[in-house]
Amino acid sequence: MNKETARYIIIRFPNLLTADERMAIRNSMSLQKLGDKDRRSSPHAEFMWKRGLLTDNPVVLDLLKYGYDAFELRACERIMAECPEKVFFNYCPQCKRLARTPYARQCRYCGHDWHEIIAGKFMLYSSVSITRRGFFILGEITEGDARTGQFLDLTMLGLVRKPKINSIEYAIKDAAGQPTSYIGFGTDELDEEEMNYIREQGSFGTPLDILKER
Repeated sequence: MNKETARYIIIRFPNLLTADERMAIRNSMSLQKLGDKDRRSSPHAEFMWKRGLLTDNPVVLDLLKYGYDAFELRACERIMAECPEKVFFNYCPQCKRLARTPYARQCRYCGHDWHEIIAGKFMLYSSVSITRRGFFILGEITEGDARTGQFLDLTMLGLVRKPKINSIEYAIKDAAGQPTSYIGFGTDELDEEEMNYIREQGSFGTPLDILKER
């Protein structure tokens, strides 16, 4: 794993870091800001200690004993060993280099644009499981359109998943059984943990991409 890939994982998937790893990052960033200042008694340092931005926890400091770059690489190697399915590497279809973010649609290296795979935008409001009919993601199409067989990109939501839209239903009832004006995208490609995650999110303020392909 190279430094660019490790930085992509650290920045874009911080939820996969352990509490000690997150503390190691905060500690390193705080020390960098302090520079040559007294790291114990200067006013700035005292503020950082009070805010929990610095630590003397030996477990955390041990993570950093070979330097910050080595720490990042080890943390990302752990993530890829334990839960590789939760990391989405967004490679440019043309030059195959890593895009800046998991949801970028234009390459920062060769300039290739793949926005044409976006069929529309979907605003998530809620979700519901319906007996014998499966799991539905509820909301409204704010741009473009959607068809069965397309895919809903959940990357912005924090899930590295692009489930297939198996069915589209209108005026579907919510989890309380009340009728809504929402559109429901039915899918059977999410596991129980992923469905629970979406339920816990409730509504989401940023539109999700509806994709023609994944």
